Amino acid sequence: MGDDMIVRLAGVSRVYMQGNIEVRAVDNLDLTIREGEFSALCGPSGSGKTTILNLIGALDAPTSGTVFLEGRDLSALGRGELSRLRRDRIGFVFQAYNLVPVLTAYENAEFVLALQNVPPPERRKRVMAVLEEVGMADYIDRRPDELSGGQQQRVAIARAVVSEPAIVLADEPTANVDTEAADTILDLMERLNRNKGVTFLFSTHDQRVMRRAGRLVRLRDGRLEADEAVP
Repeated sequence: MGDDMIVRLAGVSRVYMQGNIEVRAVDNLDLTIREGEFSALCGPSGSGKTTILNLIGALDAPTSGTVFLEGRDLSALGRGELSRLRRDRIGFVFQAYNLVPVLTAYENAEFVLALQNVPPPERRKRVMAVLEEVGMADYIDRRPDELSGGQQQRVAIARAVVSEPAIVLADEPTANVDTEAADTILDLMERLNRNKGVTFLFSTHDQRVMRRAGRLVRLRDGRLEADEAVP
């Protein structure tokens, strides 16, 4: 793998059984994501987008084929190693935000750094810098139920990028917010990609996201339909 290659899927399939029916959510897929890309997996519901993110994020394992992250074969890692990999090298942004309800915006953003045993002064410096970056520095003491959907998603983005992961996986990040909030979130992600080199991979069927992406990986029935660089 080249030095700038973060993710490689080699002949990856993920098969589920629904009763007696075999469902191939991902079907013999080859895919590479390089450092600094701003890419979107797109396709209709059921095309395999979320399954691919879960495979890359080590939340699921392929039925066959190999997933590499920064050159490491995920199937060769034990449970503890996978947990550390998810914590240290992968940022997740979910459409349901997945913030911890009893924690403030600051504490949610700080959570990963606390797990990494980053010293408190360094944690505060990094958390405040990223909350400033996402426009949430004035809301650090608010809990998720005191924030709008767009604000919660911005805190989720702060949490995803504060540990400086190799890649941020964003599953339908604009699905639960209005157009204005979606534009704000996409502006933010573009800025993090452009100014800080954060690598993003989205799953989406939102045209707003697809128009912003630098690369569209089009899927149908778990297979690669097209892979297009966007000018």
